[in-house]
Amino acid sequence: MSTDYSQVFQDTDAVEKYEHVTYAPDSYASRINERQGAYVRAMVVREFGPNRPVQHDFACGTGRAIRTLHGLVREAHGYDTSAEMMVKAAEVGSQAQWHLVAADGDVPDPVVTAGPAIVTMFRLLLNVDDEVRDRALAFAAKALPTRADGVLVVENHGNTGSVRHLRARRHRGDRWFAELSHAQVTALLDRHGFEVVRRRGFSMLTPSLHEKRIARAADALVRHVPGTGRFAVNVLYTARRKK
Repeated sequence: MSTDYSQVFQDTDAVEKYEHVTYAPDSYASRINERQGAYVRAMVVREFGPNRPVQHDFACGTGRAIRTLHGLVREAHGYDTSAEMMVKAAEVGSQAQWHLVAADGDVPDPVVTAGPAIVTMFRLLLNVDDEVRDRALAFAAKALPTRADGVLVVENHGNTGSVRHLRARRHRGDRWFAELSHAQVTALLDRHGFEVVRRRGFSMLTPSLHEKRIARAADALVRHVPGTGRFAVNVLYTARRKK
């Protein structure tokens, strides 16, 4: 991960804020996380059936994606540049084997496991540079060398095609208000031998709109309409290797 981004979460106060403020109950982030969790759990059951996969969660943070799949995977491995994040992950009940990885250099090696796997990447791609994105996808390609080996799930929480883009124009040059288009994510996956097999949006709202009751009610209805995922702020892409 880029130096400034990864260094933020070397600070315990930043980790505490991330876990208990950003993801406070009924917050914008926690509501999206609940929707994503239900979707990913259903997808794992559908894709793998009784043959439970191994989870490799890259940029695992406090283990939110790992907690999502408790009971549905044979084992879980979390990889992060922040030891503080992984300490917090264990404190809040995330069950996994933790692996501290360097912020740059060679692509980290996933733990070698038998059977199918799922690689998850949440809240990573948006706020890092292309070099870090390529490194992350190269890790996924190592964990999933062939199409039969499993699936990759990546998150884009700043879709260029969403209403968030209207605010983004006021934040030009601010790396914390970056954007990624569907085309950019698809091209990144393609570059590393993956193709998108499913795309799903989880909210049409920005955090400020999330506070408005009417907007939240409308969002709960609209996000289930086929095709609206292309305009969602927050999007998950499920991908498989091409071969």
